[in-house]
Amino acid sequence: MVPDESLALIGPRLKNWREKRSMTLADLSRTTGISASTLSRLEAGKRAPNLELVVPIARALRLELDDIVPRKAPDPRVARTTRRTGETWYETLSPESSPVQTYKITFPGNPAGVTPVPDLKVHDGQEWLYVLSGRLRLVLGEQDVTLGPGEAAEFDTRIPHWLAAVGSGPTEILSIFSKEGKRIHLRARPSTGLDG
Repeated sequence: MVPDESLALIGPRLKNWREKRSMTLADLSRTTGISASTLSRLEAGKRAPNLELVVPIARALRLELDDIVPRKAPDPRVARTTRRTGETWYETLSPESSPVQTYKITFPGNPAGVTPVPDLKVHDGQEWLYVLSGRLRLVLGEQDVTLGPGEAAEFDTRIPHWLAAVGSGPTEILSIFSKEGKRIHLRARPSTGLDG
């Protein structure tokens, strides 16, 4: 059922589509068999739309009914969830249906100093990250870099990588990655040099 407020928008939408098709009211009247005065009143919102009027107009303008009947805009707010993996917190900032996934990630501080790098992870996709606060250590293949607030990085997640906070305080980042990047992480095997 179309809400009452949406019905009032049908006439102006029909007029907009008619003008996009470079049709006059007389042209549309000839094509649909609906009088030009009825079409004019419908477009001005002075005549209530009904299927007997809208369907022939949609056909004449080569439109689907979905093009004419305004859709209600969904609530744009994202239902945020937070999950914890070890001491790291992940807060969702995008809906599950989004083509890219966005998270605010909080890594725990490391007051003990340098952390040994565990097995690096790989997964399909592309990742972009932005440091909000703290300092972030990014190990990417053979590279070991530290990023501070306001710095960003982008990388192919098929390259073995690992992320952690540097220093005693936590590090917060925004992480955006392609849908394929949501796949389960796989452990990357270190090269033994015996390939072949």
